Amino acid sequence: MSCFISVVIPALNRKDILEIVLKSLDEQNFPPEQYEIIVVDSSSTDGTEEMVKNLCLKPALTFISQENRGRSGARNTGIKKAKGEIILFTDADIIASPDLLKEHAAFHKKYPGGAVIGLEVQVSSIEEYEYVKKHPDRRQEMHPHNRKKLSWLYFMTGNASAGRDKLIEVGMFDEIFQDYGWEDIELGYRLAGKGVCINYARSAVNYHLHPVPLEKKCEIMKKAGLSAVKFYRKHKDWKIKYLLGMNPFSLFIHSFIKPDGWLINKCREKKENKFFRDILLQYHYLCGVKEGFRK
Repeated sequence: MSCFISVVIPALNRKDILEIVLKSLDEQNFPPEQYEIIVVDSSSTDGTEEMVKNLCLKPALTFISQENRGRSGARNTGIKKAKGEIILFTDADIIASPDLLKEHAAFHKKYPGGAVIGLEVQVSSIEEYEYVKKHPDRRQEMHPHNRKKLSWLYFMTGNASAGRDKLIEVGMFDEIFQDYGWEDIELGYRLAGKGVCINYARSAVNYHLHPVPLEKKCEIMKKAGLSAVKFYRKHKDWKIKYLLGMNPFSLFIHSFIKPDGWLINKCREKKENKFFRDILLQYHYLCGVKEGFRK
């Protein structure tokens, strides 16, 4: 039986959690001869290669090492090397549920030619992962339970799949996105532009284990703002500008907020509160947007 799904995972110095991820992909309720796993490593220095090569999994497992060309470059290499009809994207810190591949495959057979987005549950620790896995009613979900279709704005490659031929046809990931943010959603924008329907598979679940300190999140959000400007400049579509929070009103309000002013200091002081934390993250995102436009 030929390979149907190729799971592509970009990796960089995430050895310990990657091992858990690979073992979760080995325990799928899906025939092992119908899928393969491709790990594309961006020159890790933590022993990732040795760990992967020492694993003995039921599906075929390929390890590719290359220079660091960002997640876009790693995923593009995976797409080119893949044998499957369908490419399933996930990450080195996202643990698969046992039915992940089965559900993606079922949606592609039911809706041929489409793309599929599964349910990516955010967890901050292994303990939280174990808890929400046993208590699915307690997990945080981005979309309503009855949602069937999604906009390109939600093509997030922590839990996304599409046909290999269609990905190659639209040009795969754009490697101008070398830093954090929007490289996957920009690909979703191009897929949607080619008439690809993006289906939501709530039953295809995985768990994103990536706790990040607030200071690091602020840095990430600034990089995401820079990437958002690249996205807009590439397509010059006003919808991108507004949907990605680069509208004149947001930028006007931002111009009155000082980095060491009362509001930002208050947000740092109250950072455990989601409302204040979100204001702080949005402030740094718009700092990146403004820097991107200046460039």
